[in-house]
Amino acid sequence: MRVKTELWVKAYIRSCAVAGVVATVVRHGDDDAGAIYIRINRLDGRSSVYGPAPAGLDGTETERRWVPCFKTGTVADDEAETYLHREANFDSDLWIVEVESRDGAHQLDGWLAAESAT
Repeated sequence: MRVKTELWVKAYIRSCAVAGVVATVVRHGDDDAGAIYIRINRLDGRSSVYGPAPAGLDGTETERRWVPCFKTGTVADDEAETYLHREANFDSDLWIVEVESRDGAHQLDGWLAAESAT
């Protein structure tokens, strides 16, 4: 059983704060089961976006995992905004957490789907 979304988001924001990284909720979704998108704002006009890993990947039944939403890794901020706006229009229950990190630190170590496969 997965941890409720609201609890996971609070813990994630707390872990970012402990690491000295600013993270804020910019869109509050369903407290129990909303999907979570994480935007890493590099503060230079570029961002990375991580979204929920597809169902069926190892570990996604009981734990949350993320995958990059763009193959290039980072994209222009307006492209990230457009993508997240489109996803929010499709799923009104989703959460968006924005992390401000010039070096791209995301505090998702161990939570990325690619890392769980290794």
